[in-house]
Amino acid sequence: MVMNVSFEEIETKKKTLTGLGLGQILSLLSTCVVYSSSELARKGVNAPTTQSFISYMLLAIVYGGIMLYRRQTIKGKWYHYCLFALADVEANYLMVKANQYTPITSVMLLDCWAIPCVLVLTFVFLKTKYSLMKISGVALCIIGVVMVVFSDVHAGYRAGGSNPVKGDILVIAGATLYAVSNTTEEFFVKNASTVELMTFMGFFGAIISAIQIGIFERGELKGIEWSAETAFPFLRFTVTMFLSYSLLPVLLKSNGSAMFTLSLLTSDMWAVLIRIFAYHEKVDWLYYLAFGTTAIGLIIYSMKEKDEEEQKDEQRKLLDEEGGEEI
Repeated sequence: MVMNVSFEEIETKKKTLTGLGLGQILSLLSTCVVYSSSELARKGVNAPTTQSFISYMLLAIVYGGIMLYRRQTIKGKWYHYCLFALADVEANYLMVKANQYTPITSVMLLDCWAIPCVLVLTFVFLKTKYSLMKISGVALCIIGVVMVVFSDVHAGYRAGGSNPVKGDILVIAGATLYAVSNTTEEFFVKNASTVELMTFMGFFGAIISAIQIGIFERGELKGIEWSAETAFPFLRFTVTMFLSYSLLPVLLKSNGSAMFTLSLLTSDMWAVLIRIFAYHEKVDWLYYLAFGTTAIGLIIYSMKEKDEEEQKDEQRKLLDEEGGEEI
């Protein structure tokens, strides 16, 4: 009996460490995506949908090829995947667009707005119950988000953004759509094949992006002067975006959204370092206060509770029931 318990503890620690490692990789990729997008904006590249289009194409080609090779049976409904892809495409568009107006530190910190949005969505649609401790953690995250907005208003003239307040609003809107996308993705990951999910996300994402490019960005693409200085960050954005999409379902399935939320905390640290050392910009003191408040909120939100496993079991049962009805 003792040996069995010890083995389970080892497996649990191994799973946690694996999740932490994978989470840090996703954190670095997320920072790299924002950094690349900000760099393109500085070079005058105003084509947010085009930046994501190739990533969706890669997802459709790579995972679609795997799906065809395996001859998998489609479990989900196409219009569910289409709506999911639509939310993701527009979230990416808003986030990339925000880099033209606000510094990358704000983009990374304001991503935390997705946390309360995810809580509301999971409470309404997945019937997940949250304790007072988790709600207090979310409240601190929201306070941190408000501090970021005020810091941009206070230091906008030297923050490097042309319109920080407008950029902050775009980030918050994008984070809300990311919450919708991530909640939907977590449902699909636990009820359908990851390969199927990535295939249709890439397929519909590429179609929606192509339509949007044709309507809004065709003129912008003609005005871009392509060179090594613009092509490299564009390529870096595409590759890191593809890797992020590929690894996120693995983390959601093995460790859940709490681990992913905690991992994103370090992306804010990387963003600050990039801004200080790569852009040689000053960081307003409110950023540090906002980061500390957000960090405390995320830690409180991610702390384990005694009834956590019971809540997870109830959520799995609910997902299985809804999966049988909808998919």
